[in-house]
Amino acid sequence: MSDKYKVLYYVNQFFGQIGGEEKAGMEPVFKNEKIGPAVGFESFLKGNGEVIGTIICGDNYFNEHKNEALSFIMKTVKEVKPDIVVTGPAFNAGRYGMACGVIAKTIVEELDIPAVTGMYIENPGVDTCKDKVIVVSTPDSAAGMRKALPVMAAITDKLMKGEELGLPEEEGYIPQGKRLTVFSDKRGSQRAVEMLIARLKGEGFKTELPMPEFDKVEPAPPIKDLSKATIALVTSGGIVPKGNPDRIQSASAQKWGKYDITALDKLEADYCTIHGGYDPVYANEKPDRIVPLDILRQYEKEGIIGKVSQYFYTTTGTGTSVGNSIKFGKEIGAELKADGVDGVILTST
Repeated sequence: MSDKYKVLYYVNQFFGQIGGEEKAGMEPVFKNEKIGPAVGFESFLKGNGEVIGTIICGDNYFNEHKNEALSFIMKTVKEVKPDIVVTGPAFNAGRYGMACGVIAKTIVEELDIPAVTGMYIENPGVDTCKDKVIVVSTPDSAAGMRKALPVMAAITDKLMKGEELGLPEEEGYIPQGKRLTVFSDKRGSQRAVEMLIARLKGEGFKTELPMPEFDKVEPAPPIKDLSKATIALVTSGGIVPKGNPDRIQSASAQKWGKYDITALDKLEADYCTIHGGYDPVYANEKPDRIVPLDILRQYEKEGIIGKVSQYFYTTTGTGTSVGNSIKFGKEIGAELKADGVDGVILTST
């Protein structure tokens, strides 16, 4: 009888070797074999554990049918009875990260089985699970697979042996926001003064309470004459033509869309929201509540503004990573600049 601990592995359709975006809608399946990164992961367990099967699910399916997907996955976990579940690594893939995070946290909370995953720090999936799940910090692309798997395996091995994990920076996982009691031979006031003196001298020191860093964006100069200005509409509220022709994701957006509004005075029943983070009733009833084309057309006719830009731009903000948001902003901004836009009405929800 084997005394190895049992690992159940979760991957999306791409890493499950099913296909790319065209297979993102596939329902979850369980295969009694090691597939994709599960193979490499097991090799780093050094014989202490074994992968007993792989669950594969399409990114779109999970995020659009979460309850159904979780029902299948939880049923499979109960049947297979793993000692630990590993998901990913998802790197900076938003939909994949959301699936990895939600699955791992649900298993921890509902079945009391430990879980490990891996993601880039800006993946929106991190915030869904880091309080309950060990999330290994990975590079932003799958090129970092060889770096991620050994760390995930080492942490898995420690958890299964009942060993206490060290600090996040030592072990390679993302901080969980937990404060631990540690003992020091110096009072806090003394340590604080020593850090202050080191800073004043330009010497190196390490803070005990790192603060988040935010970009500082200088505001653009005011428009001198609105009556001659071209104004564009941009939204993270997910307003799209019905049918969502560009298949923009309802959460953790990977893309944005632009739509010609030259012939429109307002957005009517041909438009709706695909945003997954707010009640869509009022937006669908009157899309201009999110994209106020009707008011801008009125201002255009009254001469308050010069004209409305030919296109409006849209994506969804819920769960969208900072990295993708920056990317979208640069791409949309370049188009607006090329079109001679003077100002933008940027709406959220």
